[in-house]
Amino acid sequence: MKTYLTIWFNSEGANPVIVAEKLRAMGFKPIKGRYDHVYDWGRPINLDEILQIGTAIHETLKGLKVIYKLETV
Repeated sequence: MKTYLTIWFNSEGANPVIVAEKLRAMGFKPIKGRYDHVYDWGRPINLDEILQIGTAIHETLKGLKVIYKLETV
């Protein structure tokens, strides 16, 4: 399974490079196309794991003044 992340930046918020570095430190990889970042689980996951990574993303991006959308397929 993979978790995809789309980021909307705010001109008053963090620099996109800083946001990408923080996400990369979590294991996300920047990609081009419909989504901005992907986390490849490499295996099937359950709902609890999705909620855990969602919480980790939330804490990582807190205070950076960005909006994000998370999608796991």
